[in-house]
Amino acid sequence: MFFSRLRSSLGCTVRDARPFHTYLKAAATGGAIRIPLYSPSIIGVVETRGPRSFQEDSHQFAALSLDPEELHLSAKKSFGIDWDPSAVGDAFARQCLFVGIYDGHGGPAVSLYLHQNLHGLFESVDKSHIPEIYAWTKELGGYFKRFRGGVLAPWLTNPPSTQVMDLEARATMAFLEADRILSEGHEAKTCGATASVALLHSLDSPSTPFYAAKTIGLTVTHVGNTRVMLCSTEGGRVFNMTDDHRADTRGEAARLRRLGSTRLIMDSFGETRWMGALENTRGIGDMKYKPYGVTAEPEVRTKLLEAPEWAYIVLVTDGVTSVLSDAEIVDLARNSRDPRTAAKNILEFAEEMGSDDNATAIVLPLAGWGKVTGPDRTKELREYRRTEMIGMERLKRM
Repeated sequence: MFFSRLRSSLGCTVRDARPFHTYLKAAATGGAIRIPLYSPSIIGVVETRGPRSFQEDSHQFAALSLDPEELHLSAKKSFGIDWDPSAVGDAFARQCLFVGIYDGHGGPAVSLYLHQNLHGLFESVDKSHIPEIYAWTKELGGYFKRFRGGVLAPWLTNPPSTQVMDLEARATMAFLEADRILSEGHEAKTCGATASVALLHSLDSPSTPFYAAKTIGLTVTHVGNTRVMLCSTEGGRVFNMTDDHRADTRGEAARLRRLGSTRLIMDSFGETRWMGALENTRGIGDMKYKPYGVTAEPEVRTKLLEAPEWAYIVLVTDGVTSVLSDAEIVDLARNSRDPRTAAKNILEFAEEMGSDDNATAIVLPLAGWGKVTGPDRTKELREYRRTEMIGMERLKRM
């Protein structure tokens, strides 16, 4: 029933849900054990509709099975580590944790599509599909007339590269393929979603789950204004893995000028909108704006995480970041008994601060969980803000 309604809403091909693993495998004496991802002690997630009439945020967890050669190439290219798949065995060599967070706008259809399908696209895209995806981008016209394929360019030559893809190329293909499929429908013309995906690949031998791993390769794929941030164990320092994609930010402004798009409009309140309508210049869906520079081509960043330097990863939508600073977000997750409690602390304070949007927080514990040193630097500020908010709800109702 759900899929028939989603097909009808989108007017495009929606793949039936595949049986993806909702558990990770970890080495144990005599074999392997299964670790359920949806346990609140493994991954913490809390979401709220807020005062909105419907929920447009979505998320997904999955244990992907990827080509070990690709994972080896990615580790060597990004971190200079010659990871050996044979050292961990067939049961673990393909395993990679996928965590996605999606913030819909104009309706929930695109974010729901990503919830059901994006992790599957990460697994199923193949380098042989690159020419087809590239040809589709050229059909969009406008901005994309000057697009040359980005990280996919090596497979667009004649003859194409014989090298396997790395995670950056795979992630780029998955985002563009999701956009292409959605372009078949009518609702995705005015409906869209921003998205961030964190891929965690344990480089330990024997294989160790992400929350206890000594070394993790982190790859973050991102479009829009969802955010992924790391909290260090030393002083609770914030390290951002994403930047918001707005036309007035330095990187996006340069991209749009380079390819001939200049359609930024500022309203009387000083807020800027691309084409006078969109806050974000990268996203999935919003097909009618694609010829003018809005793209699903993601920004991909990598980082080597070594224990016990990092305590946890936080993923949030803009229902949180519109009212809280990054420092407040990571501090609110401190000293929580489990990741779900940490995510709940973030969302509850965002609601106290007057968030009027859908909001989602996801917390992934790392080997440094519970080991953050130094003072909670934003505690006094949060208490002051909480005091200042007393009575504000009553004023809103007047």
